[in-house]
Amino acid sequence: MRFDYDYVIVGGGMAADAAVRGIREVDPDGSVVVLGEDVDAPYERPPLSKDLWRGGEDDPRDPEDVFLGTADVPGVDVRTSTRVTSVDREARTVVANDDDVYGYRALLLATGGRPRELGSVPGAHVVYFRTMGDYHRLRSLVEPTGNGTPRRAVVVGGGFVGTELAAGLAMVGAKVTYLTPAEVVGAATYSPTLARRIEATFEEHGVEVVTRARAQRLEHTGADPVVVHVTVAGDPVTLAADVVVLGLGIEPNVELAVAAGLDVSEDDGGVVVGADLRTADPAVLAAGDVASYPDTLLGRRRVEHADHAQVSGRAAGRNMAHAARGEDLEPYEHTPFFWSDLFDLGYEAVGDLDASLDVVEDWAPGAEGETGVVYYVGTADSGPEGGLRGVLLWNVWDSTDAARALLRDLGAAGSVTGPDDLRGRIPTS
Repeated sequence: MRFDYDYVIVGGGMAADAAVRGIREVDPDGSVVVLGEDVDAPYERPPLSKDLWRGGEDDPRDPEDVFLGTADVPGVDVRTSTRVTSVDREARTVVANDDDVYGYRALLLATGGRPRELGSVPGAHVVYFRTMGDYHRLRSLVEPTGNGTPRRAVVVGGGFVGTELAAGLAMVGAKVTYLTPAEVVGAATYSPTLARRIEATFEEHGVEVVTRARAQRLEHTGADPVVVHVTVAGDPVTLAADVVVLGLGIEPNVELAVAAGLDVSEDDGGVVVGADLRTADPAVLAAGDVASYPDTLLGRRRVEHADHAQVSGRAAGRNMAHAARGEDLEPYEHTPFFWSDLFDLGYEAVGDLDASLDVVEDWAPGAEGETGVVYYVGTADSGPEGGLRGVLLWNVWDSTDAARALLRDLGAAGSVTGPDDLRGRIPTS
């Protein structure tokens, strides 16, 4: 069948929802359709690995609260379980579910990404964590046995999602083994002080931490649902688990863009857009996880954080409407922040958290590892040499704007000559 809309949004995540709202800020009447491959309508993604695991019996978190209500916006159709298979830029149409054709005046690619996988994985007790469906399935798999015995969970992945899920599963009573390739939990991301603090906190909460570990393959046996074959410091080890959770990062879904002849960045793998979030085709925009955009403070990058999805999605929606109405477009000038919660630990950050950069720690007096700011400074290898690249605010709140201001002031090569240029710039109390 053929359907025609003013605005077609491919993708059903947070960027898509924000784009709907951005369109409506400029054009209250234009027809909009959201074509999402997920079985669920748009929802907030961060609670899936954070808040939904934290509530106890006295303070439950309801998964229904994370849905964004996109279909409630007037004049907006939301179609779930809808896979777009091609884009015809000349005809200004997309094809979905093999034979439905959607015509558009402006098109947004908010296709997000898919989990990286560890080879071929059999069975229902392995979760590549990404969606609301993954959350519900994992939650059911870690429910205690009928006699109250905790389920055994192995969590694989040294990044944000892996650490958050290891903490979350422990908080709901699972017996957790956490595998990380680093020598200390988070060593590739955090300063040495923070990495040690995080690892100690995991161990205090009963998480078995296995460092220098790389999962090689998974298999099912008759007695245990999953066996994980691992190398630890080069030596083979096997672990049995009721469920294995993998948080290995995502691959951006750029196949539609590539097939449509749009440019993809060789550096970050995202769909290349300009400051107005348009691709080389003025009628096609990209936002969220899939977009490679020119950050005004840090240069071209692809960002996988919720703040970017929401703000870039809204900006893309506004620009879709501006373009359709023949109006000037707005530049996307936001450098997003992000956050993480691990048990009772928490932080906000802006920019690049990369421990291979030069790291400067600035702790509140008498509060090392408890309250402070960590600065990440470019090196000759990372470039620009001597420029500030990231700021982590550890138990320091309401300071992301101050962090952006510092990135603006000290981001150029040679701007940071030593630790004294940074310590004290953001108050730690």
